Amino acid sequence: MRSRQRMFAAAMRLLLKCLRLGRRRRFKLVRQVEQLWHYGHLCLRSLLYNSFTNGDVVLDSLFEPVYWLVDHVTRWFGVVFVALVIGLTSSIVAIVYICLLPLILQTYTPAWICWHLAYGHWNLIMIVFHYYMAITTSPGHPPQAKNDLTGVSICRKCIAPKPARTHHCSICNRCVLKMDHHCPWLNNCVGHYNHRYFFSFCLFMTMGCIYCSISGWEMFRDAYAAIERMKLLEKERLQVAANQTYYQTPPPTFSFRQRAFHKSVVYLWVLCSSVALALGALTLWHAALITRGETSIERHINRKERQRLQKKGKVSIAHGTGAGWGRARRDAPLPVLQVFRNPYSYGSWDNWKVFLGVDVPRHWLTRVLLPSPHLPHGTGLSWDLPPCVTEQHAPLLAI
Repeated sequence: MRSRQRMFAAAMRLLLKCLRLGRRRRFKLVRQVEQLWHYGHLCLRSLLYNSFTNGDVVLDSLFEPVYWLVDHVTRWFGVVFVALVIGLTSSIVAIVYICLLPLILQTYTPAWICWHLAYGHWNLIMIVFHYYMAITTSPGHPPQAKNDLTGVSICRKCIAPKPARTHHCSICNRCVLKMDHHCPWLNNCVGHYNHRYFFSFCLFMTMGCIYCSISGWEMFRDAYAAIERMKLLEKERLQVAANQTYYQTPPPTFSFRQRAFHKSVVYLWVLCSSVALALGALTLWHAALITRGETSIERHINRKERQRLQKKGKVSIAHGTGAGWGRARRDAPLPVLQVFRNPYSYGSWDNWKVFLGVDVPRHWLTRVLLPSPHLPHGTGLSWDLPPCVTEQHAPLLAI
């Protein structure tokens, strides 16, 4: 009896010890999890904390995977985009020569025939020349030797001197002089040496598409109506054929040549109109940038810098007149503030002359209206006053 009681007491003591040990281990595990949680939370806050963090930094961080994907896709698909441009343009030219030109020679007056032949071929030559020069001309890159440049910053990715207006292209993995953007349709960066070729190509391509859309409007209407008639007659022919034998099936109303002609005209008009709208908007945007003497990247940088200086009260909002600032007294003098201005802008007219390389009046014909491979002003390493600028503006607050 006593032995049974001793055995029972020993079993109970062992059970209590096991329960007490399990409770200790469970509490220890909970404490370790809490410590790991607090430690991870502290590490995350320390990694994300930055006194310069704002909405733009957070947005850029969120879009970083998209930027990486775009950089790698654009790098590999640039050749495909160039082939697409050449293929679509060649198809339009082929349709004009095969379908429209014989019709123009048969129906138009001699004056209109001369106009279409002269303008069409001139526009085509300008498009082909500027596109070829844009994709084959290097945009310009700064030298890698540190002794060649003075007073410049250092690119954080190239670890090399970076002159003014130079930016790093993540797709080309190089710094580009006066970089505007990387164009996938050129498979090349738009920079100092090919910026004029890029804009001229956009301009003349837009003009050519508008010319084809306006000139082919009546043909497009007739071709579209003919295609609708073809669909209706085809439907009626199938209905009639369903009630007849195989040998009594009527022949097609329209021949293959007629069908191809009408569909080609519709394809030409739709493609040219679409390209004219899309490329026309891009051309107007770049024309506005050229008028202000900026690139696409500088537009964003200057806007940010202008807002930063306005918050600090160093530049005025209303062109240096003091308008918009608080007035404690009517006779109290307003603070004299400067106007933020792009230092590379010489005025609207002079900006266009510098961009197009027009030094004398005859250059408007030889360098603008005719194909010209002349180089832009300067080397892209320094930005001295071009000789075609009429007057020099006083330096104001800018970057």
